[in-house]
Amino acid sequence: MDAQGRGRVENIDPADQWVLNPDTGEYELRLTPSAPQSAVPGPRRRAARAAGGAPGPEAASGSRTTAPERDTPEVPGPRRRRAVPEEPPPGRRGRRPAKKSKAKKVLLWTGGTMAFVLVGTAGAAYLYLEHLNDNITSVSDDGASTGGFSKDKAINLLVIGTDKRTGSGNEGYGDSGSVGHADTTILLHVSKDRTNATALSIPRDLIVDIPDCPTEQEDGSSEIIKGTQGVRFNTSLGQDGRTPSCTMRTVTELTGVTPDNFMVADFNAVKTLTTAVDGVEVCLAKDIDDPDSHLKLSKGTHTVQGEQALAFLRTRHSVGFGGDLSRIAIQQQFLGSLMRKLKSNDTLTSPTKMIKLAEAGTKALTVDSQLDSITKLKDLGLELGKLNTKNLTFTTVPVIDNPAEKVKATVVLNEATAPTVFRMIQDDVSFTEVKEQAKASKDAAAATAAARLKGTQSAASEVRVRVMNGGAEGGSAQATLSWLQNDEGVTKSENAGNAPEVLSRTTLEYGPEQADQARKLAAIMGLPGTALKPGESVTNAQGLPTMTLTLGKDFKGAGVSLTAPTTVPDTVDKSTADKVECAK
Repeated sequence: MDAQGRGRVENIDPADQWVLNPDTGEYELRLTPSAPQSAVPGPRRRAARAAGGAPGPEAASGSRTTAPERDTPEVPGPRRRRAVPEEPPPGRRGRRPAKKSKAKKVLLWTGGTMAFVLVGTAGAAYLYLEHLNDNITSVSDDGASTGGFSKDKAINLLVIGTDKRTGSGNEGYGDSGSVGHADTTILLHVSKDRTNATALSIPRDLIVDIPDCPTEQEDGSSEIIKGTQGVRFNTSLGQDGRTPSCTMRTVTELTGVTPDNFMVADFNAVKTLTTAVDGVEVCLAKDIDDPDSHLKLSKGTHTVQGEQALAFLRTRHSVGFGGDLSRIAIQQQFLGSLMRKLKSNDTLTSPTKMIKLAEAGTKALTVDSQLDSITKLKDLGLELGKLNTKNLTFTTVPVIDNPAEKVKATVVLNEATAPTVFRMIQDDVSFTEVKEQAKASKDAAAATAAARLKGTQSAASEVRVRVMNGGAEGGSAQATLSWLQNDEGVTKSENAGNAPEVLSRTTLEYGPEQADQARKLAAIMGLPGTALKPGESVTNAQGLPTMTLTLGKDFKGAGVSLTAPTTVPDTVDKSTADKVECAK
């Protein structure tokens, strides 16, 4: 039975069963007193399965550890809800509010659809019942995530599309025996203030080092799947029994960004979800007839869904240079078009259509164990819904052809530009020009921080500082001390061990008489003005006044500047979700 047929009693449309609760301002499903409770089953879990094809474990988070110098409490795994929801009391069916006011609220609830259809359906699920939990498949994050997104921090969501060919009609797409590799991978970064976002595509043929991956097995035990150096990125999933948590670890190793959560979709998900939204408009700059992807479309605009949508996303030989990078470009175009449609049309103002979306989306998803309920997906959708599509940038990890190959089949990082892209995401720097509201206090603080770097500087030999580890990788304090003394001439420095607390950002505290020394050390270390903290000096081992340099979680190593880049390199390709672009 389809979503629109669920809960029908005597030809009653489910949309008419949604009524406005005047106390909460939210829609709720109200059944008539005679409606059986069995129409709303309690949540239960389907057997979790890994995206790579092998059955996965029920969600259970592993313990998380930090660098050797720091210890943090274990983060427990998620709790499973098993209780059957209570039958809602019969109530008087209320009238729906005017379309304008409802549309405004629904677009806020479901605005996460801008961040791919997977996230969009999470937002739509806000209006559905707890029984949608039964649709969701989850696998363990194996301790590879941050433990889940936070409402008051930047969000990093890993979206993985596998090339697993299971399902009707999918065996005709290339390797019918694929175990389900990470064929399409996007790291979506949403800024802390929710004004902008960056969708970073990771080429499947990028040569990377895959780390060892502790992986929960079906019987609840844990096995470490050995890492591999110098292999294609897409083998981080499926190969040797690797699960999405291993792809998550590989992304962290590659970009320096630890994802909060992951979502996985296979070929069937693409077909189901595009059909649920009644198709997505795409644009072609030329005729396409690709025998491998089965896409045959004329030049111009078309609305594709189901099998044709999958063919569009799979095509590569008939666009661009015929490789994976060309396919990434049309995938980004497709996602941008999808977001525009869901943001502008009336699909999400209709409870009936939202039921259809939520039903399809939750069935299509495999999520991590930190994101395994409608409540969590709804909360994520609410956060992503605050974003405007014009400030969502699509870009790709900067790469060059692999110089070790005569016949070019893989790519490697472009070391000239990739570190800057990664650093901008790490430091929550927008790839677009975001027009934020003027905030006098914020501007004043920025001006004050910049002023701290201006003025005279002491000689390096006069800088007196003690170095502490406040969250950096183990051994960072000693490595920095050696670098300062041996390479930079800061001989009056000492290792003060671990700081009393973990800091997210590196700081340099100094007394009023040490401003010249602070400016010199900031120049040597590449510290931004915000890292300088005027205060009181302390004494070193010799009883002399000294500054305190505390290396935070953002510390990348001795000699690596902590001043964040503010612009994207000109050679990095990027586009925004509000622009219509045609595949060439």
